[in-house]
Amino acid sequence: MERVTDVPESSARSADRDQVNDYDRFAEAYSAETENNLVNAYYARPAMLALAGDVAGRRILDAGCGSGPLSAALRERGAVVTGIDASAGMLALARRRLGADAALHMVDLSDPLPFDDGAFDDVVASLVLHYLEDWGPTLAELRRVLKPGGRLIASVDHPFVAYTIQDPRPDYFATTSYSFDWTFGGQSVPMRFWRKPLHAMTDAFTTAGFRLTTISEPQPDPAARELFPDDFRSLSTKTCFLFFVVEVPPAAAGSDG
Repeated sequence: MERVTDVPESSARSADRDQVNDYDRFAEAYSAETENNLVNAYYARPAMLALAGDVAGRRILDAGCGSGPLSAALRERGAVVTGIDASAGMLALARRRLGADAALHMVDLSDPLPFDDGAFDDVVASLVLHYLEDWGPTLAELRRVLKPGGRLIASVDHPFVAYTIQDPRPDYFATTSYSFDWTFGGQSVPMRFWRKPLHAMTDAFTTAGFRLTTISEPQPDPAARELFPDDFRSLSTKTCFLFFVVEVPPAAAGSDG
């Protein structure tokens, strides 16, 4: 990360969305960088898969699927996976990975989802929600497309990290944005994320009608110890991402649905 700066909320909202978080500009470089690296391949994805557990036969929506590595891993475990992403470049890479018949759709998570009520058993949203200022509309849609008893498994930047990466530190209890330049493949691209205090995250889930079942701060895959000896200890002793499992309450017995 470079040039971390705080962005006034009014300015962030009015900024041209095409100028930040434009994954089409660096889809190939980002996918190559994160395919087998420590944080994504040996921490974030294994943690999501562990929380998902046995997914054989389950209909899963990969919300923000990117180039499809998590979708591929879920499919290998027997899940029926549908992927959505706002980046055409990322979806092209996902189709290359998953095949021409893969269920992939270009969808912005700020918009209504093109799926029926109760279409999925699970939703996975890996490192996605922190791109959104207001989680409410998105979580409401994710809940809608989940069946009763369905799960949302999500990961975000840990607030302990997001609120301490700049000096002076921002107000922890405020929802604020921050920006930086990400460099992949020799090109620098502007990125913007939103940070929320932990209580605001859990409140957003419960307000959307979910029941919180798990908050996890997992360890990286032990296999990474030999592959990344210099960085493994740092990742295993410091906060990085925060993982949630939330559920749609089961339908009441005798309910007409």
